[in-house]
Amino acid sequence: MEYFLAVVENKGINGAAAALGVAQPTVSQALRGLERELGVRLFHRIGRGMVLSAAGRSLVGPSRQVLRDVAAAAEQLTASDGAIVGRLDIMAFPALTSGTIVDLIAEFCRRYPQARVRFSELEREDNLESLIRDGHCEFAVAHLPLEAGEGLEIVELGEQEYRLVYPAGTELPEGPVRLSEMPDIPMVFVPRGAAMGDAIEDSIRKAGTRTELAVVTEQRESRLPMVIAGLGGSLVERSVAKSMPGQVVERACEPRFLRAYGLAFDPSTLSPVGQVFVNLVHEYLSDESLPDERLPDERRSQH
Repeated sequence: MEYFLAVVENKGINGAAAALGVAQPTVSQALRGLERELGVRLFHRIGRGMVLSAAGRSLVGPSRQVLRDVAAAAEQLTASDGAIVGRLDIMAFPALTSGTIVDLIAEFCRRYPQARVRFSELEREDNLESLIRDGHCEFAVAHLPLEAGEGLEIVELGEQEYRLVYPAGTELPEGPVRLSEMPDIPMVFVPRGAAMGDAIEDSIRKAGTRTELAVVTEQRESRLPMVIAGLGGSLVERSVAKSMPGQVVERACEPRFLRAYGLAFDPSTLSPVGQVFVNLVHEYLSDESLPDERLPDERRSQH
């Protein structure tokens, strides 16, 4: 199962072999043996590529859960020497893969170097509950509010600010830009239906500003590249706006757009290493003695 997940996460046998430090035939033989034992095809082999079958997709979550359980069992065997071992699986929405959660992972790794962390991308926020229930991850970082099912616990980690970005060379006054004074430049937006996107468009309209739409994109990650390419301006998460210094003109806006985000998990199924991580999160968020660089963005500004 570890080899199977390595193939999934590294998009092929070559990458899996390199990540595991074994020969490619070893990975191939392990996969064939797993398929024989389960009696199903886990991958469709297309040329030199491999695509997960329906059975393979359904096995990803349980496989990760099995590995966490095995790591938890190993932890019980080493508990006498006080070492924390195990596997921590965290998925995060792309715009939230910096700041507080990275600080938390860094502190966790510093304290518990024998534990392993898998930090991967959460593609959608509307299926978060099933990802946790089905074992794909133990923790998920996503925007709030979440339509979390009964039993899931959510810890708010902070607020994320949205900033105006325009192509390099755009002349803007220093300081925040009022929505009523936005430059007459076409905008790149996501389709209506997204909570924050709707709030932003409605606020711009109420401010009396008429903005021409350059592009409506369902791919949130494409907003900044489109701005850099000169297609128009946009409003993006602060972490995204700060990721390309010199390639865009970035400003705060008035009124500010803030959206809370948090960590979701099922406390009834936490592994021992997962419980240790939860304890660290609560300690981190309540410890006012933390140095400024380790505080969440909004607490850092208040500190």
